[in-house]
Amino acid sequence: MLTVDGLSVRYGRSVRALEEVNLEVAADGVLAVLGGNGAGKSTLLRAVSGTLALHRGTITAGEISFDGERIDKLDPALVVRRGVVGVPEGRQVFARMSVEENLRAGGLGAKTSGERTAARVRVRELFPVLAERADQRAGLLSGGEQQMLAIGRALMSGPRLLLLDEPSLGLAPQLVGRIASVIREIHAQGTAVVLVEQNATMALQVADYAVALEVGRVALSGPAPELAASDEVQHLYLGGHAESDEQAARDRQEAERHRSGRRLARWTA
Repeated sequence: MLTVDGLSVRYGRSVRALEEVNLEVAADGVLAVLGGNGAGKSTLLRAVSGTLALHRGTITAGEISFDGERIDKLDPALVVRRGVVGVPEGRQVFARMSVEENLRAGGLGAKTSGERTAARVRVRELFPVLAERADQRAGLLSGGEQQMLAIGRALMSGPRLLLLDEPSLGLAPQLVGRIASVIREIHAQGTAVVLVEQNATMALQVADYAVALEVGRVALSGPAPELAASDEVQHLYLGGHAESDEQAARDRQEAERHRSGRRLARWTA
């Protein structure tokens, strides 16, 4: 469905954000994009959604295709019309508008009233709390509810490919699990997903394929279960180093207790 071929991006004249990035997203797939701060994850989504220029970014090489048609030179509104819709980082909702007004704004991207009606039913099934708070101002929702609204608003346009930028950022663990379940359900209903996440554990659990960016380049790629099991990903993204350090500290403490016990035994003897 989505093909990114040799994509290079820079900001201004000198800041290189992406360098020769290649990836694909299947029509029935969930792609996780991993990496630390500054790796180029958000830049990748901006390039795909057509919003890169709004951040003073420029594609210097490569191309992006959706269903065989180039979209990297399209206006962002036309990218949405093609079926590619993004949810920016930071739960960006229209704070002074009601929940219902936010959803209606998202529905402007739908092609027909029938699509909007079907999308509204879908959103209410995924997020019953949004129906309960339809008349409440979006800015008064909790952080988790705002994230649900941001995703629901994007779904109102009936996307074929959903771009999610750090949807678990700043959420409590139980809400992260809820967002993960929603992503699985969205995928099961026929929408492909590109999931940008620093929470590698969650991302690899819901994705079927993953890439890891480091300083704008693809450092690792492969099926999500294989990457999750690899030593490199364990160490870099899943806390393997921390666990090893903790175990090493426990081993040192245990060894010290044994040495102390032997010294005490010799002294008492």
